[in-house]
Amino acid sequence: MTRTTRSIHHRRFVFRDCIFLFLLSHPITRIGALVSIPATPISSSSRTAAATTTTTSLFAIGILARKAKEKDIRAYVEGGIEPSVMQQIQKLDAYLLPRPPEDTTSAKPSSAQGGGGPVQQALTKRKGTITVIAEYKRNFEQSGFISGEIYEPILISPVFREFGASAIAVSTDSRLGGATYTDLQAFVQEQSTAKGNVPGPLPVINHDFIVDPIQLCRSVAYGAQAVVIQLQVVGLDKVQHFITCAQGLNVECILAVTNLEEAQLAIQQTQASILYFVGPTTQEKIQIFHDLTDTIQSTSRPICFIADILTKENKGFEEVEEAWTLRDKGFHAVWVSDTLYKAGNDPTEHCGAIIQSMKAKSSVKWASAKARSGKGEGAREYLGDLLM
Repeated sequence: MTRTTRSIHHRRFVFRDCIFLFLLSHPITRIGALVSIPATPISSSSRTAAATTTTTSLFAIGILARKAKEKDIRAYVEGGIEPSVMQQIQKLDAYLLPRPPEDTTSAKPSSAQGGGGPVQQALTKRKGTITVIAEYKRNFEQSGFISGEIYEPILISPVFREFGASAIAVSTDSRLGGATYTDLQAFVQEQSTAKGNVPGPLPVINHDFIVDPIQLCRSVAYGAQAVVIQLQVVGLDKVQHFITCAQGLNVECILAVTNLEEAQLAIQQTQASILYFVGPTTQEKIQIFHDLTDTIQSTSRPICFIADILTKENKGFEEVEEAWTLRDKGFHAVWVSDTLYKAGNDPTEHCGAIIQSMKAKSSVKWASAKARSGKGEGAREYLGDLLM
């Protein structure tokens, strides 16, 4: 049996629920691209959706959206896969190929080991501090930018870095975030210019609606250091395989969960070391985190906990206070999206000022982050007044 035949046989076994697409016209490979049939989502408890909030999470999307994403992937494959992406597909193919026990060439990359990779380390600082993941997107329900057009990556990327973000997420799903893989690559390239400086380059995370391993290969080829995998979307039966694929590509997995059941499964039945809480209100996230205490103590691996910040439709900045509260309750990082763009490029409430305010040493016990619009009783402070 030839190596190529064994590879095809193995991948048919691993992806037995997938559609096999041959790229007969492509001379580089004979195994082609795989488009996964969606797994049955994990049932979840109902989530409270505040009428005054919006979120960039992808988890309210049903099976039609998954089918639409799979259609996009098929179109991408049929349009021709870039050589850089094909190299990652071949790398993953080799990693998944069964090897004799004495063969150590397929050992997991160091970033997949128990100490956590560079993204996890960047997001996990000393107790009593919070790190900020700044998300870039192009689609907004509302923003403070004129005509709704956000700055290009080359302009906003250094702002994220210089004002203290610990990572950048790029929302590359065309229907929701509206950013592209070209935007992702632009952030990676701009951040690389800070190598050797202080602050240095930030890791870039691909926040796509991932349903197939080929998206992991494309993420790595475009420079992403981490990807978001949604447990509710891919299902528990497939999520560990996605994590294994990520290990083979030396990219970190951020596993998104929406309730206590999913969080417990993620800790107990997968190798995930970065959990991203999405959807529920801040108080619900805090309660889930509290209820996870015994589960967290039962595992020996370090886990980084991220909470998304739901954006309020008003012009106040209660989101800053929520970041402080989440910090005080033990979360390591907050994921911030639309909130960064509420005030556009206001000189005191631009995205950099919001990031700094969230990282400030202030507490809801001693301070209150108020917008200069004067919303709320006694609101006379600027966000800039809270920077410490």
